[in-house]
Amino acid sequence: MRPSHNRDSVRGADDRKELQVKGAGEQKRALATNLMRVVCSHDNIRRAYKQVKQNKGVAGIDNMPVYEFAEWFGKEGDTLLESLRTGRYRPRAVKLAEILKPNGGKRKLGIPTVTDRIIQQAIAQVLSPIYELQFSDHSYGFRPHRNAHQALKKASEYVDMGNRIVVDLDLKNFFDVVNHNRLMHRLTETIGDKTLLKLIRKYLQSGIMADGVVSQRTEGTPQGSPLSPLLSNIVLDELDKELEGRGHKFVRYADDCNIFVRSQAAGERVMQSISNFIEDKLKLLVNNEKSRVCPSNQTKFLGYTIQWDGSLSIAAKSLDRIKDKIRKITKRNRGWSFEQIINELTPVMRGWLQYFQYARCHKLLQHLDAWIRRKLRCYRIKQCKRTITLQRFLESMGVVKWHSWILALSGKGLWRKSNCPQSKQAMGNRWFEEQGLYNLTLNYERLTNLRKPPCTKVRTVV
Repeated sequence: MRPSHNRDSVRGADDRKELQVKGAGEQKRALATNLMRVVCSHDNIRRAYKQVKQNKGVAGIDNMPVYEFAEWFGKEGDTLLESLRTGRYRPRAVKLAEILKPNGGKRKLGIPTVTDRIIQQAIAQVLSPIYELQFSDHSYGFRPHRNAHQALKKASEYVDMGNRIVVDLDLKNFFDVVNHNRLMHRLTETIGDKTLLKLIRKYLQSGIMADGVVSQRTEGTPQGSPLSPLLSNIVLDELDKELEGRGHKFVRYADDCNIFVRSQAAGERVMQSISNFIEDKLKLLVNNEKSRVCPSNQTKFLGYTIQWDGSLSIAAKSLDRIKDKIRKITKRNRGWSFEQIINELTPVMRGWLQYFQYARCHKLLQHLDAWIRRKLRCYRIKQCKRTITLQRFLESMGVVKWHSWILALSGKGLWRKSNCPQSKQAMGNRWFEEQGLYNLTLNYERLTNLRKPPCTKVRTVV
């Protein structure tokens, strides 16, 4: 990007300081009247570009990749910023993409152009400090210095206190049904800059391009954009305030909200009254098929299951999901080298364990490691193709010659062969370690020794 002058940098720093001072006291609409100047400052745009570049992502409908924006901004930046300040800027339509949901169905994502992603990121950077002072302490999703593990810790504390019945609220297609008028009304309660408000409304109503045809949006927030998480928290903060006013113990992460009560009857009453509030007041939809009132150990929250004593375990669906990913990677007809398969498995396993490290699941991980090794033995045996090739491989790995011939000539399928003593001898734990396979059990032990879990009581559920 074009380097900004010192005057721009100083002005951008002063603007951010001004916002912090204004946000120190009670928020008033009049205090946030000249925000577009801060949004359009070179310092703020530069930080937004850096964040969008770090997030990567594909190009929008204009096919401009992220790395080309800096050169483009050097030529057209002044024109862009001037159109933003004067309110003449019009966002481009977003590209429609659909991804499969883990529990079935498809989730619609809107991919804005790189320019629009950077502008939205710049807006979010300015509005987040203002709204952070207003948001509830029970909200953990898409907020600075807050994460899913903190939400799980608070939820486990509630269960450990005796609130073992969960009102598990599921909002139906939340990002697709947000009422624009209600959202804009909420924004006007804090933001007095009409130019910025009009720009946000333009982004809410930006068209969606699918198969070359642009259709207009009349409700919902553009899921997949940098501004969407902040807007969703603004919408659901009204729910947080209602629950706080009623004195409920609850945890919300994005649109995933769990309320913890002491009895089934109380849970049923809360489910009915809160569902009415969500649908009548917030104009959102509650998914009655997925929402439920049940003991905490019969549902999942953020991939975990909270047991009756407040301990954490890995939800069965989370285990099924990682197994499905591993099955796809180790599919025997992929034709990839064994080294490539190991390299593809490593980041998947490392990321999964990093998230689920707070469930003490030593035995479960031992079983999962053994299952992964067996899948990989199948893949390696399949690579041998011919009987003589398999016999020579086994013999080269230290298997007695006549033993290797027994397995090579066997009519068993690959899955059964992978569990035979000859296969385990040739491809044992040490061999997999030499191949660079990420060991879940050993790394879990290292993580639990280095870090203190978020809750003191943790139990394994296999």
